[in-house]
Amino acid sequence: QVQLVESGGGLVQAGDSLRLSCVASRLTFSDYAMGWFRQAPGKERESVAAFSWDRGRIYYADSVKGRFTISRDNAKSTVYLQMNSLKLEDTAVYYCAADFLGPAAPGERAYEYWGQGTQVTVSS
Repeated sequence: QVQLVESGGGLVQAGDSLRLSCVASRLTFSDYAMGWFRQAPGKERESVAAFSWDRGRIYYADSVKGRFTISRDNAKSTVYLQMNSLKLEDTAVYYCAADFLGPAAPGERAYEYWGQGTQVTVSS
């Protein structure tokens, strides 16, 4: 079965950087849009960034534009999220997700497969 495994989370201070990785297995990675989502305590899961399957479109939530960068390496079946200038409000569990032939949609309903998540905690 398809697996998405996130890594790279941790505890950092405000202003620091982190790079999250998500390795996919048992799917044709290049056929999938890959998205990053996050869920903070007491809040709904929200879209952070997404990269379309054909590399033609990238989406960023307004809250992370200019600070976060999504990238993908199809040869490694891996999607990354480089997070710079982290803020307290970036604290959340971060999930990656895969959407077959997807356009980098921000809505989570578009995504068929999900990872288990990695915790990012930003302290002051």
